[in-house]
Amino acid sequence: MSASVSPASPSSVSAAPTQADLLDFVRRTAADAELIASLPLDPEGRTWVRLEGPGGSEAWLIGWPPGSGTGWHDHADSVGAFLTAAGELRENSLAARLPTDGWKTLELSEDVDLERRLPAGRGRSFGRHHVHEVLNESQDRHAVSVHAYYPPLPRIRRYSRTGPVLRLEQVERPEDWQ
Repeated sequence: MSASVSPASPSSVSAAPTQADLLDFVRRTAADAELIASLPLDPEGRTWVRLEGPGGSEAWLIGWPPGSGTGWHDHADSVGAFLTAAGELRENSLAARLPTDGWKTLELSEDVDLERRLPAGRGRSFGRHHVHEVLNESQDRHAVSVHAYYPPLPRIRRYSRTGPVLRLEQVERPEDWQ
């Protein structure tokens, strides 16, 4: 299944899109009620449709069933933005720059945890190597969000977390998601 969203503004077509460009794109896309309503929602698992993002970015419309989440992960060398279009999501993130490669286990300090509540219409952008998890904590309501990344995701690193210990578990590449 695929969808198309209106082209990016001229200022973001010629140059690589910035975090601000991506946030503007997800904001405009989330305001498209017809597109948001067109996403098929599954009661058991997340659903997604790939979108045309600005300036060659990768973009997704994602449906989150009640109680679902991503687990801890990062988007490697990509910057990104996401915005909740319907429902509410929670983002837990780390306010620390982690080494990019060469480690399997890290012990985090006590002051690195951040939490954001993102009801419909709220979103955020983030830089490279941003480690987070996104959750739909509702017990009875789906959430829908729009995401954009540039450059298109070269990999996603997945982590497990027990207390202050963050462990690299898996590295996924685009061919793993197709």
